[in-house]
Amino acid sequence: MIQFLLNQTLKSESALDPNTTVLNYLRRNLGRCGTKEGCASGDCGACTVVLAEPEDGQLRYRSVNACLTFVSALHGKQLITVEDLKHNGQLHSVQQAMVDCHGSQCGFCTPGFVMSMFCLQKNGGEYQREQAQQALAGNLCRCTGYRPILAAAQQACGIKGEDSFDRGQQQTLQRLQAIHAATPLAAAGKRCLMPQTIDELAALYRQHPQARLLAGGTDLALEVTQRHQDLPLLIAIGQIEALKQVSWQGERLTIGAGATLSDLYPLLEKYHPAFGELLARFASQQIRNQGTLGGNIANASPIGDGAPMLLALDAMLNLRCGDVRRELPLNDFFLGYRQTALQPGEFIESIVLPAVAPADFRAWKVSKRLEDDISAVCGAFNLKIEQGIIRSARLAFGGMAATPKRALLCEQQLVGQPWRRATVERAVQALAQDFTPLSDFRASSGYRLLVAQNLLRRYFIALTAPQLAIEVTAHE
Repeated sequence: MIQFLLNQTLKSESALDPNTTVLNYLRRNLGRCGTKEGCASGDCGACTVVLAEPEDGQLRYRSVNACLTFVSALHGKQLITVEDLKHNGQLHSVQQAMVDCHGSQCGFCTPGFVMSMFCLQKNGGEYQREQAQQALAGNLCRCTGYRPILAAAQQACGIKGEDSFDRGQQQTLQRLQAIHAATPLAAAGKRCLMPQTIDELAALYRQHPQARLLAGGTDLALEVTQRHQDLPLLIAIGQIEALKQVSWQGERLTIGAGATLSDLYPLLEKYHPAFGELLARFASQQIRNQGTLGGNIANASPIGDGAPMLLALDAMLNLRCGDVRRELPLNDFFLGYRQTALQPGEFIESIVLPAVAPADFRAWKVSKRLEDDISAVCGAFNLKIEQGIIRSARLAFGGMAATPKRALLCEQQLVGQPWRRATVERAVQALAQDFTPLSDFRASSGYRLLVAQNLLRRYFIALTAPQLAIEVTAHE
């Protein structure tokens, strides 16, 4: 059974199919059709809803794609949809801003924009255009255009008056905190087990190694919404707080596999600026609010943006199966397309990387759209250069092979050589031996190879341009 608040109504569900998405639950079970289905893949944002949960004595609001969120994720949270915003016959200030600024035409995408804007208003301080663009980047509009929508966001964020959610916050907090640990959700032979601790997870997964682990579900849910498959046994891990913890141990940073990308962003932006900068382009805010770093690795996608950066940083994985733990270099984790070194019943407990990024670490992503898009090529570069000589090199790419992969021949061309353009050009040519990328609808093989080569050239320019500027100034 799961329990949650639908706005202020306590809902207890014990017979739902665990494969049910929040979108289908709202539309089919509750008749709440304000939440729209546009793509069923988390690309358009028309299905955006907001989840609120206790955090440090307050409510934290997160926008999510209802089409990629299974109902088990609702346990212990408050679900807010566009129908809940109007209060006592009055439009919410966010809705009124959309009216005042002419932010809607056909209206199909409008509920999703309104909910993303509502979340922005709840969590934000003063209006900042960049912050608003990030919050709305996962919502697509095909007719209105974004200028009036951004104007509506500016108006909505400028209004500081209390709304019904602010006035009822303490009561909501108390009600959510009173919800007890979940029991398995099951229907028609399908189950979703919901352990509360890592030990419970380890025991359950060892007992049911055929189960699918459900963290954010932003990739796993596509098997249901796009491929129309049934997932007979799920183990949801989103309620295990220990999997979300981040800690420092000397010069190493340990990140729990269940930490969401949006929670990691401030940390990585500070200590790993290149990682943080690329993370800001990782899908959309709705996806980052649910997706986890551990899930991004475990799904072994060749185009996942996290793996190339972690490979270049020589990251380690802490794995667990039952009571047995082991440490594995990420470099040894990917075995083939969607294949990993995980044993039956084994899962990623945490990811270990340098506490502070090396000085010369850089990463870039090339995709058709700047935001909310999958990489054609993602490249990460980490060279150690001393007295003009390359002492070590780790270069990794996504989108170039069946797995995220290091460019080993390219690295060999760099190590021990002087840090010069001629050295880089020899390494650039070696990339053609490291990779034979596929052609697909995102990019051709030739384009991918050229982009990867140009990213290495960009890396050389990024590291040498400041020095070149100093030398030019010295000669003037």
